[in-house]
Amino acid sequence: MSGAVYPQALDAPIPFPHLHYSQKPPMASPHAELTQDDLKRIAAHRAVDLVESGMVVGLGTGSTAAHALDRLGDLIRRGILTDVVGIPTSLKTEAHATKVGIPLSDLGAHPVVDISIDGADEVDTALNLVKGRGGSLLREKMIEGASKKFVVIVDESKLVTCLGGSGLAVPVEVVPFCWKYTLGQLKKIFEKETGFVAKLRTQEVLEKPFVTDNSNYIIDLYFEKGISGDLNSISDAILRLTGVVEHGMFLGIATSVIVAKKDGGVITL
Repeated sequence: MSGAVYPQALDAPIPFPHLHYSQKPPMASPHAELTQDDLKRIAAHRAVDLVESGMVVGLGTGSTAAHALDRLGDLIRRGILTDVVGIPTSLKTEAHATKVGIPLSDLGAHPVVDISIDGADEVDTALNLVKGRGGSLLREKMIEGASKKFVVIVDESKLVTCLGGSGLAVPVEVVPFCWKYTLGQLKKIFEKETGFVAKLRTQEVLEKPFVTDNSNYIIDLYFEKGISGDLNSISDAILRLTGVVEHGMFLGIATSVIVAKKDGGVITL
């Protein structure tokens, strides 16, 4: 599906930008190249424009989602958005949202989420995702799967022809008990994949296992040429393993993807 054509850019200006931004809105400059962080901010701000007063909002985790939190908090503090409730997908997001003034709740009180906004590590042509390289995949999937709309915000470097195609990790959250056994079972699923590697994620400094907000471990899967085969069947095979909690393939969950291009334009997939 590498020849898929994406829709053209939606470059119409946001109406009354002075009502949306406390500072000058991010814009492309003909004289300065936009950084990746600029692109993340552009995509995040465009997504937050979809939030309306009274909504329950799923709050994503990661560097792109952080820009959405800042923007949403700003609009709430200035009274442009009212009666908004956020449901955080990680402890880090909970702390950030509290800092910027977003009222918080959980799925127990709000089992239906109006809209979730989050980044992704990879997006394929069918809007399937790899998420969770930050370690928050379980809570992200629970909240975003309970959402009427799940809007993904990325820069165009995240677009791939197949999941795992970037060569970066596809995470699997596992219970710590007998994790080496679970690692071995995961390797059996992909034993015919050329160049496949699976390994326990460790903390960069201490070289101890990385621990999720749910007190679990992460096993990272690496694919030389991306994941081959039917993704739903592969998903089922992983989830059938005793010891696996969840994986980072988000299949059929995203309702739209907002992509910030290198020139500052935005496309919606």
